[in-house]
Amino acid sequence: MTTPNIRLSLPSKGRLQDDSMNFLAESGLSVHKFNPRQYQAKMPVLPELGVIFQRPGDIVVSVRQGSVDFGITGIDVLEEKRGVNGDIIVLHDGLGFGHCSLMLAVPEAWSEVTDISTLKKFAGTLNHPLRVATKFPVLTERFLNQHNIPHTLISAEGTLETAPTIGYADIISDLVSSGQTLQDNRLRALPDGLIQASQAALIANRKSLQINPDALEMARRLLEYIEAHLRAQENLLVIANMRGENPAAIAQKLFTQTSVGGLQGPTISPIITRDSNQGWHSVSIVVRRDHLPQAIGELRRVGGSGIIVSPVTYIFEEEPPRYTAMLKSLNIG
Repeated sequence: MTTPNIRLSLPSKGRLQDDSMNFLAESGLSVHKFNPRQYQAKMPVLPELGVIFQRPGDIVVSVRQGSVDFGITGIDVLEEKRGVNGDIIVLHDGLGFGHCSLMLAVPEAWSEVTDISTLKKFAGTLNHPLRVATKFPVLTERFLNQHNIPHTLISAEGTLETAPTIGYADIISDLVSSGQTLQDNRLRALPDGLIQASQAALIANRKSLQINPDALEMARRLLEYIEAHLRAQENLLVIANMRGENPAAIAQKLFTQTSVGGLQGPTISPIITRDSNQGWHSVSIVVRRDHLPQAIGELRRVGGSGIIVSPVTYIFEEEPPRYTAMLKSLNIG
């Protein structure tokens, strides 16, 4: 088997790997591993694309250096390791999973002896620069500098939660998802201590897209599937029966409402009944998922009945909006 010359790197373990694999499968881009213990895989829908597995931080470095063309990783590690020379382009920053936040947190008990209502007030109670234990020195440094907080960063590879209690740090900068870990360790996130909100993102090597037409085409195909899937998740297909003289008359009824206009408009076709047509038509519309109760009420208001609601797998645009944005960022076409 020949090795594909375009590669996508995915997280190699943990929940982010599981969520990445599930997301791609739901997008129609299932990944098949050759062997559960190997760090290579294939994507049958896109056989030209090789898949490898790396740690999230290594994905960013590999994409930045160009040894990998595409990657899915968290925005937190992306911003920590992307560098300043623009070698990485973010194709999609909202894949909808891997949500977490890089936060500053202190022991809850300290609220009894010092002011932890804001970062600046807490730092002002100390007689030394704020000591911060973190695995994200770049993001933490940037944040503290922006807020003019004198500080010293303390690199930590293991568990951060005990650093303030032990005494080698005043505060921690760590990832928070559900908040359960903070609660278990009796820590409290500072109200103004959000350093970086994060979720999974699709990234690419800028130079690869600029010089390799195959990589550019692969970016389009990846975004095609991903955007069509994400848009479909937000919508439902609603089919209803309605009486009316003709499709145009029924459409006018629908257009008097706010949630049942469809993407460009409703699809309306005659229903052939056993006795006679009697003016029955079938109306198909795409409705935003969060507008469904309102849409059902509006359909009933204008005479809709026998309403069927189905999930949507894909909604394809003429061209993926993020692909258009990517071309603009690359100064192409």
